[in-house]
Amino acid sequence: MQHVQGILNVSERRACEALGQPRSTQRYTTNRVELDKPLVAAMLKWAVRHPRYGYRRVTVLLRREGWRVNKKRVHRLWKAHGLKVPKKQHKKRRLGLEENGCQHYKALHKDHVWTYDFKQDQTEDGRMLRFLAVVDEYTRECLALEVDRSFKATEVVETLKWLFSVRGAPGHIRSDNGSEFIARVVKVFLAASQVGTLYIEPGSPWQNGYSESFNSRLEDELLGREIFTSVAQAQTLATRYMQQYNHRRPHSSLGYQTPAAFAAACAPSGSAALRPSEHTQAKQNVTLISSGT
Repeated sequence: MQHVQGILNVSERRACEALGQPRSTQRYTTNRVELDKPLVAAMLKWAVRHPRYGYRRVTVLLRREGWRVNKKRVHRLWKAHGLKVPKKQHKKRRLGLEENGCQHYKALHKDHVWTYDFKQDQTEDGRMLRFLAVVDEYTRECLALEVDRSFKATEVVETLKWLFSVRGAPGHIRSDNGSEFIARVVKVFLAASQVGTLYIEPGSPWQNGYSESFNSRLEDELLGREIFTSVAQAQTLATRYMQQYNHRRPHSSLGYQTPAAFAAACAPSGSAALRPSEHTQAKQNVTLISSGT
């Protein structure tokens, strides 16, 4: 309006008349910024605490705090303050044909299929750290997150023994072909516990998608943010992260429930009968053990 007034050398009234605008539009000041300040402060609090969270997850957390806010408003403010996390673009690969992959053999209930894998990091002095994560594929709970310089197959068995004693044995456990998972002592223990093994094809990490997804969250939200000075410190922070992941972190694939809340609502799996394909797989596993392979 000031530009038009300067060019035509007319009053504000004539300029508004020429442009077809009410004069009140030149005196209106919005109070939206002031109204949004408390909400933005709450959003920034979560963004600082969890920089890899997106606006959808933060919306759920804000509602838990009592904010009556919709997703669109949070999205608008999220973009306006530069809080959007850019997503990396990945080329999609065709699913492997191996029937043990998570897309072909899905968990049907709690404790039906667990998955475990290692994630590697290091302490401040450059020495290796290995994180052993065990996840329930159906409830997405992290059941164990152990840290050490290295793991032997016997130590993997000890972790599984403890989990089986406090939670019960799963129907199956999925893994890659790492030496700690295909060792004879692990196969014998799982066969004795009547737990079927689902080994994915070598070089096909997408077949173990639930474990890879958890590992990526672990990297984003813990390993990429902390400098570890010792194994003990890494274990303490890993245990704290596991509690936060299970009990406070909303999970998008669970309708933004926490894994613990979702698991609590699940019906007990009991000793549900295996499907025919599960009987076949279990029989194959026992045959492998008895043949010494």
